Amino acid sequence: MLNIFRMVGDVSHLASIIILIHQITVTRSISGISFSTQSMYALVFATRYIDLFFRWVSLYNFLMKVFFIGSSVYILHLMKNKYRSSDNAKLDTFPWQYLIGGSAVAALITTYSYSITEILWAFSLWLESVAILPQLDILQRTGEAQGITTHYIFALGLYRAMYIPNWLYRYFSEGRVDWLSVVTGVIQTALYSDFFYIYYTRVMRGLKFELPV
Repeated sequence: MLNIFRMVGDVSHLASIIILIHQITVTRSISGISFSTQSMYALVFATRYIDLFFRWVSLYNFLMKVFFIGSSVYILHLMKNKYRSSDNAKLDTFPWQYLIGGSAVAALITTYSYSITEILWAFSLWLESVAILPQLDILQRTGEAQGITTHYIFALGLYRAMYIPNWLYRYFSEGRVDWLSVVTGVIQTALYSDFFYIYYTRVMRGLKFELPV
């Protein structure tokens, strides 16, 4: 049976990445984009999809994994080599090391089993739940953002928000739920709550994205 919630979530996730790559290549700038956040997303995909070549689920699943890993590496290449900005680096100072360390500890505590793939999968969930913090920190520091940057963050937040009804759907239709995914997904969605509100009240009405003073 078609799970519309997961489909919308996956499309939103794909859209967020396409929007970001389009913004960087068209403007030839990485202004306002956090390299720390993008690095952590690359680490999320690398650890979550470590089973890429030895666990086959479906062609759709395989292609999505390849796209997420490949696009994250490509974005890092654009930011580090092609459009590197010293001004952006001055803003991107969030202590991301604590996020990685905390996620590693949380993974060891909450993993369902102590196999490498399960620990890395749990780690990827915890890290993904907080990886947006450096990006939100840049928004907080500057107080504003380009319109296309806000669309990227909105699509990224919508992707995870749609997984909440997806889990409810799976619980009632399949009788099972992954509580680790639920907890980390709720945390991740909660971090977007203020952004969603400002996006709705300003950007959706054609106004510039600005944080309240």
